[in-house]
Parts: sequence; structure tokens; C-alpha cells
Amino acid sequence: MFNRDRFIQDCIDAVADGQAAVREVVTAAVADPAGIVAELGEPEHAGITPIHRSPELTIINFVWAPCMSLMPHNHQMFAVIGIYSGREDNVFWRRTEASIEAAGAKSLGPGEVATLGRNIIHSVLNPIGKMSSAIHVYGGDFFEPDEPRSEWDHETLAERPWDVERVRRIFADAEARFNAAAVD
Repeated sequence: MFNRDRFIQDCIDAVADGQAAVREVVTAAVADPAGIVAELGEPEHAGITPIHRSPELTIINFVWAPCMSLMPHNHQMFAVIGIYSGREDNVFWRRTEASIEAAGAKSLGPGEVATLGRNIIHSVLNPIGKMSSAIHVYGGDFFEPDEPRSEWDHETLAERPWDVERVRRIFADAEARFNAAAVD
């Protein structure tokens, strides 16, 4: 059964051995989606909830609002994404001379895991009409990375500095839009 404190310690132990070792820990965790929900609680609100944060490792419980999308962005560190409810569609991007262009995609469901290298650019969509939840593990401090991060405007694909507060507002606004539509 999933245990938050044991999961954190397992990730701390694994990060020294690299992304593949962290992937094994995340894969084992999301194999028990009900255990994660029992330990972390039923997802009720969209958002970014840190579970652990240090200069070497950040663990976040992401809850995606129904039908929300997050602009292309990079992390400047590796990431391991494990889905425990709903769906997470990732579009992968590559840099061009002037901007970025789509280069691939991967759709993840409960129990599935994806690894992203430190230079990957991706955007995320929850394509379904209910909350989707994932554990994201990063090989560094997600909130204050060693190297500046970027995000790209959805419409123009213009690059700008990554802003965690803008991202938090995107989560809150997506949930508010969904709740308003549900009332109509």
C-alpha cells in the first residue's frame, strides 16, 4: 500500500542513482492508484501540491481540472510522471530557429509512467471531463531551478520566462471555468 513518507524516502534514495531508479519508484507507486488516493486524499481541486522539496528533488501531486491545458514549458531537470487517476496528454516540442514546433505526443492513463529528459519541452492537456491526478518527481528544485525555465504562449508560441504564479492561476482558472460550465 502506498505510504507518503516511504515514497518520499524511496525517491530521495533513488535520485542519487538517476532518473531510471526514480522511474522504478514511481512505477511501483502508481501501480496502486487506490492506495495513493487513500494516502493523499480524493482530488477535489485543481492545483500543484508539493509533497517534498529540496535542491535535489521535488515531488508534486498535480491535479488537472477537467479539459484544462498547460502551455508548452521546460523543466531544466529530469521529470518522471506517474498517473494515478484520469488522463494526461503530453505534446512534446522541439526548438526551431524562431520558436518551437510539435515533435510528438504521449497519452498517459492510470498506472502509466513517462520520463522526460532535462531538455524536454512539453505541454499538458487533461482531455476528459473529470479531474486527473499525477505524481511528478523532478531531479531538482521545481520551484527554483538552477537554470532559468521557459514557457511558450499557447497561441503565438513566443518564449517567455516561466512563472509559477501564472501556472497556479491557470490551474485555478481552469477549475473555475469547469465549475461555472457545470452549473449552466
